[in-house]
Amino acid sequence: MILGFKYADRTDAAPVLARWMARAGQELLAPGAVLVPVPLHWTRLFGRRYNQSVLLAQALARGTGLGVAPDALRRLRRTPPQQSLTREERHDNVRGAFAVARPAVIGDRPVVLVDDVLTTGATAAACARALKAAGAPRVDLLTLARVSS
Repeated sequence: MILGFKYADRTDAAPVLARWMARAGQELLAPGAVLVPVPLHWTRLFGRRYNQSVLLAQALARGTGLGVAPDALRRLRRTPPQQSLTREERHDNVRGAFAVARPAVIGDRPVVLVDDVLTTGATAAACARALKAAGAPRVDLLTLARVSS
């Protein structure tokens, strides 16, 4: 189901998946927080036609009333897909790959970083570093699925 959502245009699943996420992460979805999806590089976005993390964040925003900032983070460079990389290679792969494009949206608000799948946490950690450097007092992660190792 998640692979269909991520790779096979099953974007209709976003509202249901976001409801699952909201239920599981309700303590993170505090008033005043801003939802920030993990960005795709523009070339990957062009090929896929949508960012599944943006769709989840937008559906979460509709269900919770929180603000969503789909363009707050930017992927600075195209990174190879993480699937075949080791834990260490994944962290190296995304080091310095993200920057906050709109710091004013973050301000001093807590951020809920939204992603679809968590494997090693390398992408989430790189995004959180950029958000914290831009002034976010707290960055929490809300993800649809976790890969068991």
